[in-house]
Amino acid sequence: MFSRFHRCCIFIKTLVLCIMFLSSTGIADPGFRHWLTEFSAEAAREGINSRTYAQAFAGIEQPDPDVIRKANFQPEFTTAIWDYLDTRVNDRSVQTGAVMAQRHADTLAAVEQRFGIDRYLLLAIWSMESAYGAVLERPGLLHYVPQALATLAYADQRRARFARTQLIAALQILQAGDITTEQLYGSWAGAMGHTQFIPTSYLAYAVDMDGNGRRDIWNSIPDALATAANLLAKNGWRSGHPWGFEAKAPANGFQYNGETKTLAQWRQLGFIRPNGKGYPDPEARAELKMLAGAEGPAFLLMRNFFVIKRYNNSDFYALAVGLLADQLAGKAGMVQDWPRPPGALSFEEKREVQELLQRRGLYTGAIDGDLGPLSQQAMRAFQAQAGLPVTGMATQKELRALRR
Repeated sequence: MFSRFHRCCIFIKTLVLCIMFLSSTGIADPGFRHWLTEFSAEAAREGINSRTYAQAFAGIEQPDPDVIRKANFQPEFTTAIWDYLDTRVNDRSVQTGAVMAQRHADTLAAVEQRFGIDRYLLLAIWSMESAYGAVLERPGLLHYVPQALATLAYADQRRARFARTQLIAALQILQAGDITTEQLYGSWAGAMGHTQFIPTSYLAYAVDMDGNGRRDIWNSIPDALATAANLLAKNGWRSGHPWGFEAKAPANGFQYNGETKTLAQWRQLGFIRPNGKGYPDPEARAELKMLAGAEGPAFLLMRNFFVIKRYNNSDFYALAVGLLADQLAGKAGMVQDWPRPPGALSFEEKREVQELLQRRGLYTGAIDGDLGPLSQQAMRAFQAQAGLPVTGMATQKELRALRR
């Protein structure tokens, strides 16, 4: 016998699949159109005129099926910290960042002077958010923001409140004339432009750095970088201070995970920098985080690390930004290794896996070293062909089989 909870789950999943089917076939969804009609009254109360509303949803007859798929059917696996960093802090992101630092040197200098945010940190955020703008040149990855947010508000109860708020903000941006409907594209959750701002954050922090009278994070790199800098500055960034330090933990170090002490106190407890250097400000306070458990490296994280998290509330994200910024500035990368499991692949080996799967006609995604859902689907197909256990995960064993 199914419980009421299980029956409810089955009903919701069936409903979502029906919406996806109707949307993918181009058939109008009367329920969605009715929702848009009802929401227009809420938009009007927030100052959105009927012309803007009609313009935003002209020709939109159904939810965006890709938004529903990404929101409700996320891969059921947890990304390990080393896999997360491999795809974001690597030779490619550093080399591209060096090119961008030179190409946009004047802009970066002006933004740095105005907001007090280190240029290399801004480059790292730009890399993390849109691969220095490359994502914006791949239309298949982008979604029309009003439709995407309306889709979430209509079909995803977990995100409905967020989506309604962001949709009003997106309509306000459109009504202000900062961007046209033809260019109002972003992620499936409404993050927009080179530095991926959700609409409410755009309204709060967007800057017209190039002085053309519009705040344009989609097409103006000065506006996008200044907007990111403005967010960090207004959330308490301390100019000239580090985000934190890699540390080598003593044998009993993990018991202190999550505690905050001065750097001098951490050193007394045995948390030393693996490069042999001392801490420049021993009385500064830092929180210990050991993101890979007791066997992994330690990090002593300071105020600026937590300001980065105001951009994206993820320890993994903030660490990647900090590490990438350091390397872009010419500093050495991490000294310690992550406790990778036996058979784990390096970043270049992951790219090789994707290339070999592509040659076999099994993979059609980007060669980016990120073994996400498309790569896992292709790997499952290969494993079935090769008589290997079908897990979707790639290890040295699968790479050797692909090379054959």
